[in-house]
This record gives sequence, C-alpha cells and structure tokens, in this order.
Amino acid sequence: MARLFDEHLARRVTDLSGTWKFSTDPEDLGERDGWNVSLPAGETVAVPSCWNNESGLLSYEGAAWYEKKFYTAGGCLRFCFGAVMTEATVWLDGSLLGRHYGGFSQFDFIVPKVKEGYHTLTVRADNRFDAQSIPQKSVDWYHYGGITRGVSVETLVGISVLSYRLEYELSNDLSDVEGHFAVECYNADETGKTAPLSISLGDTCVYQGEITVSGRKTVCVTLPSFQLQNVQLWNVGAPKLYDVYIKTDTDDLFDRVGFRKVEVKNGKILLNHKPVEMRGVNRHEEHPDFGMAFPLGRMKHDLDLIEDLGCNAIRGSHYPNSQEFVDYMDERGILFWSEIPIWGCGFSVDALADPVVVERGLEMHREMVKYYYNHPSVIFWGMHNEITSNNEAAYEMSKLYYNYLKENGGNRLVVYASHQPMTDICLEYSDVICLNLYYGWYGWYSDALSSWEDALNNFCKHRDELGLSDKPIIMSEFGAAALYGFHDAERPKWSEEYQAELLSHCLQVFHTHPAMVGSFIWQFCDIRTCSEMGFSRARGFNNKGIMNENRRPKAAYYAVRDRYRAFAEEDRT
Repeated sequence: MARLFDEHLARRVTDLSGTWKFSTDPEDLGERDGWNVSLPAGETVAVPSCWNNESGLLSYEGAAWYEKKFYTAGGCLRFCFGAVMTEATVWLDGSLLGRHYGGFSQFDFIVPKVKEGYHTLTVRADNRFDAQSIPQKSVDWYHYGGITRGVSVETLVGISVLSYRLEYELSNDLSDVEGHFAVECYNADETGKTAPLSISLGDTCVYQGEITVSGRKTVCVTLPSFQLQNVQLWNVGAPKLYDVYIKTDTDDLFDRVGFRKVEVKNGKILLNHKPVEMRGVNRHEEHPDFGMAFPLGRMKHDLDLIEDLGCNAIRGSHYPNSQEFVDYMDERGILFWSEIPIWGCGFSVDALADPVVVERGLEMHREMVKYYYNHPSVIFWGMHNEITSNNEAAYEMSKLYYNYLKENGGNRLVVYASHQPMTDICLEYSDVICLNLYYGWYGWYSDALSSWEDALNNFCKHRDELGLSDKPIIMSEFGAAALYGFHDAERPKWSEEYQAELLSHCLQVFHTHPAMVGSFIWQFCDIRTCSEMGFSRARGFNNKGIMNENRRPKAAYYAVRDRYRAFAEEDRT
C-alpha cells in the first residue's frame, strides 16, 4: 500500500489509482442488474477520492459503484485497498473476490492463475448506517463515501512475504535488544515449496534459513530470537529508525522500525525511562476539498503546522489514519494515539451489547494492530470514545478490547476517552485515564474557567476512592468553538479571543496539576460535520479548530504555541 517508501524491490506492483468509471446506485439495484459484470454509463472520477466532493453528491449516502480496466501479464495477483467507506464488495471480471467491513482499514484479496490481458476490477462501496454500524449514524464528522485511499495490484511469485511483526524486549538499561520476527508468507505456486528466507535489521542479518509453504496456502511462522547490542532508541524529537528487509528467492518486503519502551509508573508516563508530557492535538484526516481522501502533501503541511505549535503528540480522532501519515510521525519523532471509530452518543446500550457490533469492533482492533504494529510512533491504542461507559455492556466491551490489546498490541498503552468520569465504571480498563471535558463551553458545564481546577481535584478524589490513584490523567479533549475572523474585545463565546483565552488557561492548569500528564486540544482544525448531531454546528462545521478548515490560524493557534513552546523550554532548563 501507499507508504513514504517502496515496500518492494522484487515484487511487481501496479498502482490502480487514477481514473475509474463511477455510478451511484440509490435504489440498490446494481447487483440485481449485473453491474458487477459491466457498469452502465456513468461518469469518470478520481481514485482515491470521496464521492461527496463530486458535483451534486455532497450529502449522498448509499451504494455507489467503481470500475477499473487494467492490463496484467497474469499470474497470482493480490489486490490491495487502502480504505473504502464503509463496506466494500469487490469483483474481478464479474466474479466475487470478497467483502470487507470498516471504512478506515486496508484489506486485500489474492487471486491465483489470472490470465494475461485486460481485466475489470469492480467495487461496490456503501456508506449507509444501521443499528449495527461502526460508527453509528450520529457522529461528529461527515458521512463521506468512496474509495478514499489507494488501490494497487501486486504480482506474487513463489513464496511471498505478506506481513510481519517485530516483537522485542529492551534490556534494563535500554541498550540491548532481544527480539524475534513473526512472518506471514503465501505460496503463489500450486505445489508446496521450500525457499530461502533472510531478514536484515539495519546492517545486521538477524535471520537466515528456509521456509516451507504448501501450494496456495498462507502460513505464519515465528522465527528464532536474535540479540542486538548498543541500539539507538527511537524517541520524541530523536527518531532513530532501522531498516527491515525480508527476502525470499522470489519476493521481498521493506519497512522501518524503531526501538523504544513506554510504561506507566508512579503516576507518570515514561518513554525510555523518562517522564513525558503529552502536548498534543486531536486531528481528523479531513479537508473540505478532499474529504477523507487526504493528499500526501497536505499531510506534510499539517505536520509542519503541528510541529510549529510545539506538539509532541497527535490523537488520530477517531479512526486509524493513513499509513503514510504514521510513517511521517515515525520519522519526525511524534507520538501517536490510534483508535477505532466507536464514537460516543451514537451508540445506545443495546448497540454496545449487540454481538455483531462487539465483533465488528474487535475485528477493527485486529486490523489496526496488524497494520500499525511496527510503527514506533504509536504508543496508544484507543478502544472507544465517549460511549455511555456507566453500564454493564460498556464494561464487558471495554474488558474484551482491553485484554485483546494488552495481549496482542505490543508495548503500548491501552486507553479510551470518557466524557462522564464521575459515573464511569470502566476506568480499570485504561492504562491512563483520559477525560473529555468542556468547562467553559457547553451549557451543561459551568461557564466559569475557574471550574477546571475544582473539577480536576474532585475527579482525583473520586479516582483515589476507586483505588486507581496510580493511574495518571490526560485531558483527551477540551476546547471552545470560534468562528474564523470573528474578533471582539469583550471576548464573547464564538470569538477567537474567547477560544484563545480558554485554551491558554486550560493548558496552564493541566501542566501544573500533579495528576496530569498531558493534553490533546480539541481540535487541530475545523471539520465538516453531519446533520444528525443533536446540537448546533455553525456553518455545518465543528468550529473548535485552532485553525479553520483551510488551515488558516485563529488567535488560539498562537496562544497554544506560546504555551507548548514555554513548556518545552522548561524541559530544557
């Protein structure tokens, strides 16, 4: 898939991004009418993109079809999709390849014995919601649809490397590594085969041997352990990365990894044995011109602005971000919180208890862990955001997801964001207590900025009474909306001055509070939101960004930059 580097040197990869034939299917008659065989006259659109950015389709929800004709020399082909919103069904030359649910995860299908020549790839995308959807219809972002990340076709020859995991432990002084690789391989031949397999890590060959795989089968093999001495650590602002190159006689896979250790101890988050304060923003992968089909150049621009703020962390609200964006954070030394789109008030208690919903969420966690496991920047796995975490269904869901991520997620902290902390019954299933509070903005909170200190102190007392005094606290969301360009010396709500004052005050409170270990401002920039939200959203946007949707800074941007840069200067003195 699309990365900041080439994943393969030996494997032939053809990018299928570009122009595709496209047609909406509002009556949902496409399968009945054979659109999987031949798409009727439609229009030409770009892939990746969101169909909502096409003329007349801003609010379209339903099914839409994409068709791409391509040439191949034939053989065993692997069709790779970066993301399709929200449910995808895929055909090759009219034959079903498979289905995938979940709009923010990559997936693939392997097809052996494809003949040389021209072929037709057809995708039906559906972004509708029902009682078992993740997310539910009521979310505070826009209901985009389409093939939102890249599509490619790979030619697999012999034993091919599909994926891997690097599992490791650092020595007590963090100087040495003991680790092992778990490698997933597929044999594209019809008969069983044994092939050489080698793995290099940086300049060191850490494995050389053979692997045997039956014809047209996939195996996952855990390889013997290795040791490395005197490693350089991946750290905030000092992101040492090591090249990984896995090779067979016919195939290869390239990636980058970093070594670091994250833990909670004595009420602090420690990165490589040193306390770290999270100075972050929440960021949606969304732009009014592109929707969620976010271009690479815009990713870099967002990161340039976020680094200028003095941030060392980003929360990918509220879904896995593109691999390219996480690659950027790996190489820039920025911490990342990756989560799945189980969002808030849209989930009723019945939905939280629905076995289909619970399993879909678990599968989204499996996919997130599989594809993001080797990114050193990812230090938080996020289970859910603002669900009604005061009932048994939420408790059982949190317990299930927490245990899965602790067992399978590697050296990460597992968290969720709570908006009702005084009645939350799931806090034991979070390594760090993460709070979404909006004192000074929403009417059900006090309007006084001075409420923040009392609120934190009251919650800390409650936390201690629950026996969770060892858990540090992050303010995972807080903020106020401001309309870009609205200035008023009296600092009323919705003015840039009020937003700047609130955020500056909050950051100072959080920075000096002994239980707090960081904050993620809501939010980096204004985003388009859906009509199902139960409260007003001026302009149809969530306007709590410290920049507007076109990345023009509000007064709050500079207020936040002053605070975060001052905190960083304290670290250096």
